[in-house]
Amino acid sequence: MTELVYQHDSYIKELDAKVVNVVGNKVFLDRTIFHPRSGGVDNDKGFIVKDGSSARVESVYYDRDTGDVAHEVAGDLQLKPGDVVKLVLDWERRYRLMRLHTAAHIISAIMYSEYNALITGGNVSPEYAYDDYSLESADKALFQRAVEMANNVVKRGIEVKVYWLPYDEAMKIPGIVKLASRAPPRVEKLRIVEIPGVDVQADGGPHVKNTLEIGEIVLLRVENKGKGKKRLYFSVKP
Repeated sequence: MTELVYQHDSYIKELDAKVVNVVGNKVFLDRTIFHPRSGGVDNDKGFIVKDGSSARVESVYYDRDTGDVAHEVAGDLQLKPGDVVKLVLDWERRYRLMRLHTAAHIISAIMYSEYNALITGGNVSPEYAYDDYSLESADKALFQRAVEMANNVVKRGIEVKVYWLPYDEAMKIPGIVKLASRAPPRVEKLRIVEIPGVDVQADGGPHVKNTLEIGEIVLLRVENKGKGKKRLYFSVKP
């Protein structure tokens, strides 16, 4: 299976990797810095480069047939198993995703601790993010207060920690899962993202190292999407 290098260091922008297999326009690698679409976070984009030629990486996802990470490319870059290539990340896109993803963790922690609200859906894209919460009403004032509290956390400049714990040990931590409908897959160890004193969650995606990097969280709008789906749209600036 592909080694997910970004899970250890989300700031690596370029990486050499070896081609394991090519199926049509799908490239499989021994390791990657590209985050596949998962956990409600959009996939990374960028380029695969070989001998001065490059192909745009448009989509990254877990392949249904193999369960491994597929990198869909646009272009006619000829690759074969064994080729050594350079991966180049669209860093501006990635960094926006990191900032919004970490902001989402802070907001969800506040919604959980203040209102006992769980996440019932959500998505993080480079432009904005949204999360659905298990609330009875779409009270904008409630969400405004949560975002204000989240921004106060951001300003504290808290170091974001990433580490692994055995599955059973991790699942004993209160609030480790803030999703209403599902638990993490049963694996030997879970990757934990912790904002000390604020939040701790099982999570596989990229995050910033310090909350100050998020900038300012901006509430865009609130929508009622039905029972248990009160949606908060937000972004970050600059």
